[in-house]
Order: sequence, then structure tokens, then C-alpha cells
Amino acid sequence: MRKFFGSSVVAISAAAMLALAGCGSGRDGDSDSGGEAAKGFAANSLIGVALPAKTSENWVLAGDLFTNGLKEAGFQADVQYAGASTTVADQQAQITAMTTKGAKVIVIGATDAAQLSTQVAAAHAAGAKVIAYDRLITNTPDLDYYVAFDNFKVGQLQGQALLDGMKAKKPNGPYNIELFSGSPDDNNAGVFFNGAMDVLKPEIDKGNVVVASGQKDVKQTAIQGWKAEGAQARMDQLLTSTYGNKELDGVLSPNDTLARAILTSVKGAGKPVPVVTGQDSEVESVKSIVAGEQYMTINKDTRNLVKETINMVKALQAGDKPQVNDTKSYNNGSKVVDTFLLPPVAVTKANAAEAYANDPKLAPLTK
Repeated sequence: MRKFFGSSVVAISAAAMLALAGCGSGRDGDSDSGGEAAKGFAANSLIGVALPAKTSENWVLAGDLFTNGLKEAGFQADVQYAGASTTVADQQAQITAMTTKGAKVIVIGATDAAQLSTQVAAAHAAGAKVIAYDRLITNTPDLDYYVAFDNFKVGQLQGQALLDGMKAKKPNGPYNIELFSGSPDDNNAGVFFNGAMDVLKPEIDKGNVVVASGQKDVKQTAIQGWKAEGAQARMDQLLTSTYGNKELDGVLSPNDTLARAILTSVKGAGKPVPVVTGQDSEVESVKSIVAGEQYMTINKDTRNLVKETINMVKALQAGDKPQVNDTKSYNNGSKVVDTFLLPPVAVTKANAAEAYANDPKLAPLTK
């Protein structure tokens, strides 16, 4: 069972991963772990959506998709973004306001997954259903559902791509790498990191891969707020302290924003471009991949994630149980949360055209 709470994630054994694969093979709408289904509510009811700050293209897109998709489904949509502050106060106030206004469902992309239990409890007590979007909300028994891409798998894909990319450039190791992880207040940051380390640690233990700085712990590698300037400053420091006469072969970056900042640092230092991973399929990173700089990204199509979330809302409105495909793996510290997972896709220059063939924004960049 995956226990995703606090700022770290318990490592998953191979056996647990097999169990996950088994339980994720189909949709299971019969579990009771998410609580009783709603009794239904009016089709034009208020639906609240609380999202974090606009730190990536995907969060901006999600807000637009929720606004339009909920309205098209006949609901009133109240879509709010937290401010640029690193505190969670904005989002706490927004969720409280949505509850006061009588929202029947509140969808939350958590700013800080560990600091929303009071607001989730209040929403639940008022009769609202609460869905965690993309980021699991921790330490609350009042969370009803979770919808996300398989973020542990995201990390595994990043780790494997890093190994594959380095081997393609230089067939024989050992390889010098550095590790980056996301903001410590984002529960997903630890999930991505642990997924990547599930692939990388065996190679590190064998000596085939060397973290030359010695900074292997998620706390040492974290970038507060997912800020590009934080990643660039850390990479600058690593290049100065560790890579005077050493070759940097690869960098594990958890997302595209940080990947581009890392590449800016490396190029600014006059160093050869290493293999750098990413995530989110941001426009500038897809351009970089096609140009042969950033090595890879992860395609997590926000359109599909929002669509599945709105499908959950529609089911609750009708008095039905939303469809889920994992009822065993996501323990938030207080309960196992009924979950719907979508599969992520690793994208390199080799498969970019295929991966984005149906994406009107990204497909033209790959031609």
C-alpha cells in the first residue's frame, strides 16, 4: 500500500507495485472506502475548484478547462487560484468561502497538502463532497476521492529516461548525475522523487551512477515553490562546487520549469549540455526537446485529468458513485482514498510527434 502523507513517501517494493498494477487494471466502482455516494443534487448547483498559484502552464489550462467544462455540464463554476505567496492561507480562505456559498462538490489542487484538513472537514460537515485533484490531501478522513496521473510511475519514467539518455550519449559509465526534487509542501514532489529513485538507486548502489555532490536526500534536492530561480541557483552552486574538472552527464529534474532553469545554468557556465528530464509538456520544453537540448518530458494531458474530474462531479450529481480504478494504494495518513489514476507517457524527441499528434497546441512544434 502506498502511504502518501507528510512531505515524504514510503518506498514501494516490487511486490507492492505488482499489486498496484493488478488493482489498477480496471475500473472499480463498488468500493466503500470513499464513503457513501451522494444522494444527488440539482444540476445547476455550485461546484468549487480551488487551484494553487499559476506556477505552470498546466495549472493555467486546468482553470480554463474547469470553468468551461463545468458550465457546459450545467453547473455553476467557482474556480479560484491561490496567490503567488508560498503560504496556504489564500487557498484555505477560498475553500471556506466555497463551503459557505453552498458548493456541492469542492475540487482541490492543494497548495499545501498537509494544511487543509480543517477546511476539508468543514466542507464535508456541510454536505459537500471533496475531490483531491492531482495532489493527494493528507491527514484527513474527510477526503472523498482522488484523481491524478500515476505520479510514482512518472518518477520511474523519468529515472529510466535519464539512464537511457546517458547511455545513448556515452555507452559506458560511470555517469555523474545530480538530483532535483520539487517543493517540499507539495505531496507529489516526494512521490516523483521516490519513483525515480526506485530506478536509479540500484545503479547508484552498483557504482554505475554517481551523485557527485553527494546530495541524495529529497530534502537536500528540494526546490521551494517549484521556482525556476531556485533551481538555477542550486545548479550554479553545484557546478561551482563539484564540476570544475568533472563532466556532468545527467540531471534528474522533476518538471519542465526546473529543467529549463537547470539548462540555463549549465549553458551559462559553458558546460556541455547533460541529459535533463522534465514533466508537464510545457511549450518551451517541447521546443527544447525537438531542438535536442532538454532530453525528455512527461505528457500528462490536463484535458483528460479535468475530464475525469468532471465525470466524478456528474456522477455525484446524479446520486451515483464515481468510477475509480484504485481502492487500495493511496493512504493519506487517515484513510485509504478511492482513486482514479491516468497513465503518464514519457516523451523524447523520438516519439514527440506521435505523443502530441492530437494536441493542437503541441503537435505543430514537432513537425
